[in-house]
Amino acid sequence: MASTQYKTACVVGGTGFLASSLIKLLLHKGYAVNSTVRDPDNHRRNSHLIALQELGELRIFRADLTDEGSFDAAVEGCDIVFHIATPINYATKDPENDLIKPAIKGVSNVLKSCIKAKSVKRVVYTSSGAAVVVNEFDGTGLVMDEKNWTDVDFLTSKKPPNWGYSLSKTLAEKEAWKFSQENNIDLVTVIPTLMLGSSLTADIPSSIGLSMSLITGNEILINALKGMQKLSGSIAVVNVEDVCQAHILLAEKESASGRYICSATNTTVPELAKLLNKRYPQYKVPTDFGDLPSKARIIPSSKKLISEGFSFKYGIEESYDQTVEYLKAKGLLE
Repeated sequence: MASTQYKTACVVGGTGFLASSLIKLLLHKGYAVNSTVRDPDNHRRNSHLIALQELGELRIFRADLTDEGSFDAAVEGCDIVFHIATPINYATKDPENDLIKPAIKGVSNVLKSCIKAKSVKRVVYTSSGAAVVVNEFDGTGLVMDEKNWTDVDFLTSKKPPNWGYSLSKTLAEKEAWKFSQENNIDLVTVIPTLMLGSSLTADIPSSIGLSMSLITGNEILINALKGMQKLSGSIAVVNVEDVCQAHILLAEKESASGRYICSATNTTVPELAKLLNKRYPQYKVPTDFGDLPSKARIIPSSKKLISEGFSFKYGIEESYDQTVEYLKAKGLLE
């Protein structure tokens, strides 16, 4: 079926890395955009959004994931809603209250506003690779697709590092599906992996901190990257611009349905370190990771997305080049 020409979109959680890049692209494509932020008065956090208002019709609304009804005004009159906002707090000691409950509540609050609006044709929800690939599989090279879900019992019983984030993304996406099916909402979910690229935000996005840690030499984040490989079975990366294009394709293509993994390249910390060491010798990237496997345990597949006619514009080298330039411009690399 053909693409549908929508006119008005709401982007929930507009201050983030992905959301602000998506807003920019939507405005370029002629959409009128409503976006929500938690605190419209925080000029530093929102300055990049205010700057985007020069590109087209962008209205900024106050809304909070945990506050039912707070999305009504932003969603009203919109054809399409992109629900991107997610609580992220890797350092939390209380994942249940800081991540899991607000993520699940946020999904039902946004979807309730979509029902009230009566104008919404489709909701595109941004999930995460963390909702697909976490399990106890012990071999190598297991390809996982949209049928697969992260093992909730494993996360709740073993509580590996960062279990709270993986669990929050898994349970929130499951809630989105349950609520949508019960209320006849046309839902599509996009499942990106670790995002690279340049960001419009005032702060460096956590995914860039993590993916660039081998270059910046941040030991805490290098350990987090190793932890990510142990938990997810690989380091899967994608360019933020490709993720934005996938969101728009899946919003506009009438026949699109279900879940879509969006991941361009699959690697591991030792393999990635070798590539970065060779490409950017000036940053002296470490290449010895002891017994950390260099073969991926799990490979998330983007075959379904590609079958919708999508093609990835950026490979891993171009994405890292972009991200290096971005950090240089921020004065964070020599």
